[in-house]
Amino acid sequence: MLVFKFGGASVKDSNGVKNLLNIINTFKDNIIIVVSALGKTTNKLEEILNLSIENIEQGKEKFELLKAYHFDIVKDLFSDLNNQLYKELKSEFANLNDELFEKKHDSYDLKYDQIVSFGEIFSTLIVSAFLNSKQLTNKWVDIRKVFITDDTFRNAKIDMNLTKTKADASFDFKNDKTYLTQGFIGGFKNGLATTLGREGSDYTAAVLANLLNAEKVIVWKDVDGILNADPQYFEATEKLDRVSYQEAVELAYFGAKVIHPKTIKPLHNKNIPLYVRSFINPEGTGTEIGCFKQYDKDIPVFVLKKDQMLISLFPKDLSFAIEDELSKVFKYLSEHRINVNLIQNSAISISLCIDNANRKSKQLIERFKEDYKVLYNDQLELLTIRHYSDQAIEKVTKGRKIYIEQRSRHTAHFVIK
Repeated sequence: MLVFKFGGASVKDSNGVKNLLNIINTFKDNIIIVVSALGKTTNKLEEILNLSIENIEQGKEKFELLKAYHFDIVKDLFSDLNNQLYKELKSEFANLNDELFEKKHDSYDLKYDQIVSFGEIFSTLIVSAFLNSKQLTNKWVDIRKVFITDDTFRNAKIDMNLTKTKADASFDFKNDKTYLTQGFIGGFKNGLATTLGREGSDYTAAVLANLLNAEKVIVWKDVDGILNADPQYFEATEKLDRVSYQEAVELAYFGAKVIHPKTIKPLHNKNIPLYVRSFINPEGTGTEIGCFKQYDKDIPVFVLKKDQMLISLFPKDLSFAIEDELSKVFKYLSEHRINVNLIQNSAISISLCIDNANRKSKQLIERFKEDYKVLYNDQLELLTIRHYSDQAIEKVTKGRKIYIEQRSRHTAHFVIK
C-alpha cells in the first residue's frame, strides 16, 4: 500500500486535478491519496476569518470570490450542473458561511480551526468526485472522524491509539482499492474540527503510513525533489538524490518548506521511505528520504526562514540568573504557543529569534515587559547553512546586517536583515 500526498499547488486549477488523475493511473497499488486545500485557499480562508472580525462586508465579498473560484474549477471538470457534487459543495459553503458570520466561538484559535478546515473538505470532495467520474473508483474518508486529537487548536496532538483503531476500520483494502482523504485536519471528541499545524498535510500522510504499515510515502511537489536551496531566493540550486531521516529533520526544523517538521518521526519509527517527486515531471526520480548513513553530496544546504522577530530581554536591575530566567521565559513562550528558532544568552541578556506571529508576538512582548526591559526587531530572516564553508557563508551574507551568528560542527545560523 502506498500513501500519496498532493499539496495545494498541484490542484490549484482543473488542469491540476486532471494531472493528479494521470499520475494515479500509472500506479496499480492500493493507494491512500491525501489532498490539501486547492491553491492558496488556506491563506484566503485566514484572510476571510480576520475580515469576519474586523470588516464583515469585505469578508463577505472575499467569501463569494472563494466560492466562485471553487465552482469555476467544478464547471471545468463537470458538464452536469445538477450532479451530487454541486449540492454537497453548496451545503458545505453554507456551513462555512454560518461559521464565519453567524456563530460565536470561545477563542480565535478554536474559530480558526473550524473555518480553515473547510479548505480540505472542499478540495477532496471535488477531486474524489472527478476521479470517480473517470472510473478511478475511490472512497472519500472524512479524516476528522479518524484522526482524533486533543483540543490544542491550530496545533492539535493526535491520540495515536484511538486513531489507529479508527484508521484500521476506515481504510479496509479488502473492500476498496483507493481512498481519498484530507491532510492537515483532525477532530476533537466533541465533533469540533482541529488542525495539525500549518502545512500539516505531509504529517497526515506520514501518520497514515505508520498506522497502516505503508510501503512508502510519495509527496508530490512543484520541484524535482529536495534542493539544496529554495530557487525563489538562491541561484544555481542542486537536487539532493538521497537524504537521511536525521538530515531531513534538521532541514525541516529550521524552515525548509519541502517537508513539514513533524513528518519524519512516524516514518523513521517504521523505516518507511519518503519520496519527494514532481507533479510537473512525474517521471523524475525525485529525492528519497530514508535510513542513510552519509550526506548525499558534499555541498552546503541553505534554508531561509522569513518574517522573523528578534526579541532581547534585559533584567531591570542588571541581575540575571540564566537558569531561573530561562524557565520563566519558556513558560511565557509556552503560554503564547510560540516556538523558538534560535536562542542566545549573555551575562545579562537573553535573545530569542521567533516566527513573527503578529497578534501572538505582540502579546508575548507585552508579557515580557512586565518583568524585563525588552528590545525587538522585526522583518528579519533566519538563514541556516548545513555543511557550511567559509566561502558559502561569505556568498550569502555579504552586504547583509547580521544580528546574531552561531556555528556548530555542521550548521551555521545567521539572523540577518
